[in-house]
Parts: sequence; C-alpha cells; structure tokens
Amino acid sequence: MEAFALTDVGIERKINQDYVYFTLKQTGHLPNLFIVADGMGGHKAGDVASRYTVDEFVSLIENATEKDDITVISEAVTKVNTMLLEKAKESPDYTGMGTTLVVATIKDEMLRVANVGDSRLYVIGTDGIRQITRDHSLVEEMVSMGEIDRKEARTHKRKNIITRAIGGDSYVEPEMFCVELMPDDIIMMCSDGLTNMIEDEDIFKIVKQNLPLDKTAETLVDTANSNGGKDNISVILIKP
Repeated sequence: MEAFALTDVGIERKINQDYVYFTLKQTGHLPNLFIVADGMGGHKAGDVASRYTVDEFVSLIENATEKDDITVISEAVTKVNTMLLEKAKESPDYTGMGTTLVVATIKDEMLRVANVGDSRLYVIGTDGIRQITRDHSLVEEMVSMGEIDRKEARTHKRKNIITRAIGGDSYVEPEMFCVELMPDDIIMMCSDGLTNMIEDEDIFKIVKQNLPLDKTAETLVDTANSNGGKDNISVILIKP
C-alpha cells in the first residue's frame, strides 16, 4: 500500500485550518488510518479544532477496546465531539469552533469510511470517479429535495453552510460507508478547498495520468490554486 498527503493554505486564506493525518501502521485494532479535517471558527479556532480533533481521535483509536472497525470508528467520533465541545470552553476565542472529519481504513480489500461534514472521499477506478461520502451541507439537502441541481450547488451563495460537524452539537453521529475495492482503484480524501476549485472529471484526468502519488497530489493542489485557491486545500491519495 502507498499513500501521500498534502495540505496547502491556498491563495486567499492567511491561516491553514485543514489538518491531515495518515499512517500505514496498525493503530489500535485498525490496520491503517487516514484522516482529513477542515476546521472552522474565527481567529485561530479553526486550526485548533481540526488539529485537536485529529490528535485526540487517533489517541481514542489507539486505546479502543472494541475490535469491530465500524464500532471503533463510530464511538471515537462521538467521543471526540464531546471532547471538542469541552475544549471550546477553555477560551472565548474557541467559542463555536468545529471541524469536518472524514476517516478511512482499509482491510482485506474493504474500505470503511466515516464522514461528518463536507470533506469528501472518492474512489477513482479505471472507468470513472465515484464520490463515496455524502456532504452534510445545506446545498446537498437542497439538491436532494430537487430545489437546485448539482451545477447550481457548486456556486451557491450558501454552499459553506454545513449541517453536521464535530463540535457543532452535543451529539454527532458519523455517516458510515463500506466499499469493496477493485484492482487499480485509487482513493482520494480531500477538503472542499480542492473540490470547489476542480471539477470531478478534471480530478479523474489528473489522477489517471498515473504519476507518482506525490506528483499527483502536487498537481491537484497546484490546479486548485490556479483556479482561484479560495480556501485551504488538502488531499490524501491512497493506492491500496
């Protein structure tokens, strides 16, 4: 298995509130672990929220006693949500801080994913690109109800309103996904700073150039910045 992670502040932002983590080593009962978090909040609260959430989430996974992957991840998400709410009480600067969280682990050609918020996980195969996670956002709900289409959603003025986040409420439940991986599949996890700047079809074209993962990640980030770089940009690429 190969993996590479890259995060960039983008063109318009001063602070990078994204945080990425991965390890190919056993972590608790999980055989590997991949995480993208996109923090939100004023001043520096967003980068505190994303970093704290990921660090504490990894610690919870390392110390979990459950052996079922789905249970381990789901329980860690609900626990770290409570922990972030407590962290927010430490300073007025932290009030209202939160973060998205997308988590993945791969075992026996099965991909297990947990998602809270609008950061995403894609599986990119021979024939196309599939978004596995579902955005927890206002515009996604509007699309589901037929009020707007996908094209309108990309530029909608309320696009940044998310409906589920770590630290957003007293209880949060992750949405879980299981995907059977096929030969030559590549997994991409990212913050919306990437997907807001690059269409899915263009992501597919870049990834299928079959460059080394680090070069592919750099090309994706450079393209997002060339297209405006309006937000922090983070990406993890995994070749199982």
